[in-house]
Amino acid sequence: MSDKEVYKQLISIKGIGQWTTEMFLIFYLNRPDIFPIADLALINAINYYYAQKSSLSKANIMDLSEQWRPYRTMATWYLWRSLDPVPVQY
Repeated sequence: MSDKEVYKQLISIKGIGQWTTEMFLIFYLNRPDIFPIADLALINAINYYYAQKSSLSKANIMDLSEQWRPYRTMATWYLWRSLDPVPVQY
């Protein structure tokens, strides 16, 4: 199934929303180009590294993420990890 087909299927389940669907696509289906715009940690990391004075809008963040296409999932992982003060071994 395509990302959109999976999204449509999962979102039809009561209690499953955009964020949950994106996490499913990233962690369970290992899709390479998922950008969870609803994820607070991701937004915080982007604002930390890319915002000059005020927080970026979601539209600006989406525009910024285009430079990471087709590997926005990997960019998301790096941005998440950059906020973690303790090194994690997998």
